[in-house]
Amino acid sequence: MRRVALSDVMACGSMVVVEGCIIGLTIMASTAMAKGMSPFVFVVYTNALSSLILLPYSFFFDTNRSEGTWLTLPFLVQVFVLGLIGVTIAQNLAFVGLSYSSPIVACGFANQMPALSFILAILLRSTKFDWKRSGSLARLIGTLISFGGAISLTLYKGPTIKAPSLTLPSRPPLLVFTSTHENWVLGCKLFAASSFALAIWNFLQAKTLKICKQVMKIISFYTLFGTIQTTGVALYFERDPEAWKLGLNFELLIIVLTGIFSSLIRTKVQMWCTRLKGPFFVPLFKPCGIAYATTFGCLLFSDTFHYGSIMGAFICGVGYYTVLWGQTKDEEASKLDGRNKMVSPSRDEKVPLLQQDSQV
Repeated sequence: MRRVALSDVMACGSMVVVEGCIIGLTIMASTAMAKGMSPFVFVVYTNALSSLILLPYSFFFDTNRSEGTWLTLPFLVQVFVLGLIGVTIAQNLAFVGLSYSSPIVACGFANQMPALSFILAILLRSTKFDWKRSGSLARLIGTLISFGGAISLTLYKGPTIKAPSLTLPSRPPLLVFTSTHENWVLGCKLFAASSFALAIWNFLQAKTLKICKQVMKIISFYTLFGTIQTTGVALYFERDPEAWKLGLNFELLIIVLTGIFSSLIRTKVQMWCTRLKGPFFVPLFKPCGIAYATTFGCLLFSDTFHYGSIMGAFICGVGYYTVLWGQTKDEEASKLDGRNKMVSPSRDEKVPLLQQDSQV
């Protein structure tokens, strides 16, 4: 019991720390862009560093010889598309959106993922909506709440936590929470588009896992393809050579920290927690980012942090948990239906089941 309790505490603590690091890095990235760094260049450099870390790691430290040949044309096509959607489209949209808004917007729209995935699953007919099931109704209600929170976050900012000072500051702030060249509505629209792209990316990633079970190799290859693709995008939008220059400064620090954290640390912690606690454990901590962003915003950036942003992000978090709860109920109902079929199988179902058991 003590060992189980300790593992639970470690898993919870790890995920809370990971979400805190994500918000911290997001605030640092927002600061770098406020100081003039291009979001397109930022995406290129962070993914290039991630590729340099992930590719050797996936081949030398994450091997699974029992799987056989996995480097096939269908696999390469899948990871190419994953890189296109998950890196080139989603990340560029997100960081350009961040350059126009605030980390609280990033948190709010990150919590749209279950709702968008639910809508996408219905459109693609990969899940069934049953009015009689509490899980399906909860997912529908949660989706409406999530979308309401996103609309509130976009259209209503409200007053700031603290009235801005009329006197000019003696020196520029160390960190920036809200963009200095703010276009709030545009930033929210870009985050919404990024979240929808990630919902499609999640759907395709599940199909890729059927081709190759080695998660780190999938991540390393789609990161590599995404780096190549987004380099072309960045070269199109950023033609000034000065935008690509790096020095020993804050911008280089955030690139290195983001590349290392996103490539290995976050991925390995999330994989470990998923193996330990199941697939629904890691998503439970995503709304923690809202609490972190709200705390940082109120304590450190109160003159640029708005009450309306807190309210909108909080509504997004409520919708997130409602959809997630409904999804767990639907999963439980589906498993119960499957057990009932196995308890009293028809004559045609008995032979395949016996053959499957004998093969195991």
